[in-house]
Amino acid sequence: MKFPHILLAVAMAMASGVHAQTTPASGADHAAHHPVTAAAPQSDGEVRKVDREQGKLTLRHGPLENLGMPPMTMVFKAADPKLLDGLKEGDKVKFTAEKVNGAFAVTAIQPVK
Repeated sequence: MKFPHILLAVAMAMASGVHAQTTPASGADHAAHHPVTAAAPQSDGEVRKVDREQGKLTLRHGPLENLGMPPMTMVFKAADPKLLDGLKEGDKVKFTAEKVNGAFAVTAIQPVK
């Protein structure tokens, strides 16, 4: 009598496994199961120097939580040179810094009024 129960259990297990394997996998279906990751958080800073020729910017900044950095003054590459337009020494800013191709880069920046 135990044999039919075991046979039934095996058949049910195989049926659910077959369904899982035959369901078409598409990128959209897969992505629907994962939340969209948030953009890197913005940090506070002050522009110390703008080097438009080199596409770099020196910022005195607060903690960069996403990069695990304490407050300091450092040079960042601008991910897009247009980010430097309108910035001048002394501007208070909100910015996003990320590691891009192994270098620290400002990927978004805006003056604080």
